[in-house]
Amino acid sequence: MVDYSKWKDIEISDDEDDTHPNIDTPSLFRWRHEARLERMEERKREQEEHERKKIEHIKKLKDTKEKLARLESEQKDSADLTALKKVLQDLEEEDKKIKAKEDEIKKREKLTPWNVDTIGQDGFTKTVINTKPPRKDDDSSLSDEEKEKRMKQFVKENEKTLKEFGMLRRYDDSKTFLLNNPQLVCENAANYLVIWCINLEMEEKHDLMEHVAHQCICMQYILELSKQLDVDPRACVSSFFSRIQIAEVEYKKSFDDELTAFKDRIRKRAAEKVADALREAEEEERRARLGPGGLDPVEVFESLPEPLQKCFEAQDIPLLQQTITAMPEEEARYHMKRCIDSGLWVPDAKAKEKEEQEQKEKKEETKGTPDPE
Repeated sequence: MVDYSKWKDIEISDDEDDTHPNIDTPSLFRWRHEARLERMEERKREQEEHERKKIEHIKKLKDTKEKLARLESEQKDSADLTALKKVLQDLEEEDKKIKAKEDEIKKREKLTPWNVDTIGQDGFTKTVINTKPPRKDDDSSLSDEEKEKRMKQFVKENEKTLKEFGMLRRYDDSKTFLLNNPQLVCENAANYLVIWCINLEMEEKHDLMEHVAHQCICMQYILELSKQLDVDPRACVSSFFSRIQIAEVEYKKSFDDELTAFKDRIRKRAAEKVADALREAEEEERRARLGPGGLDPVEVFESLPEPLQKCFEAQDIPLLQQTITAMPEEEARYHMKRCIDSGLWVPDAKAKEKEEQEQKEKKEETKGTPDPE
């Protein structure tokens, strides 16, 4: 499985904010690539599992036919013969299902979204490819810092336009919008849309997340097509939307499956981000309440015997003194030391309060003393 914790450093900006997100660009690029490889690995496992079941089924079918032939040659009209015929009938039904599954896998393989890690794609002739401009040099040679700098600059310049694209739905509208704003057809745009989807899911804007996710997958399809054909992604806009609009049922299903898988990954990552934020907030809160000895007062209180807990809840000092006196000396000393280290109990609290008040008064007097010059 892919370790999506690599996304832990990606910061999300509020979708209403005009400022750009602080994005860990390398982590995002890796996540997208690894997610694609994971889907390919899942398809491979499915094919291998199908082949295993197919081989087992062929063997069972062959053995059953041979047994049935032997019984029939012996001209025995027995219960075994009847049972074997029923088994053969079931196996033949299973054979139809296996063949249908095999046809489905072949169709899905043929209709797999354009991918830099796969080759061959119907619907685009050599003539069409050669007439399109070549891809510009990508930024793979750039350092992480340079990639992040470019990403931030891109978002700063195009965030408003990106959000307009993310709110579109009709293919014709999306196509026209990208043709009119060709600067959006790039990896940085896809990365921004992924970040926005995570942000929306974290804010529990589930319907809006699904809406933007659709646009994100369209953008990723265009980019993958560009890589596979080795042409400028802007030259693939019309080709992609033409194909997706006239797509046969199986191809549209493949697109929808890709979209569903993407939304599932977004939900998973958003849940991880929320959980991380809660843990961080809880840890920060715990650190803030640590006592002078470095102990957490909440944890110490919960570890106290019930009689001591009642004393602190009632803030009854005489009762506390009585309870401590009644306890074994070593146990009482242990609990009171932990109470002091956690700040639950402050020895000589009145004396300390008086000392702090005196220091405060001295500071005020110093401030009020006029300059002799």
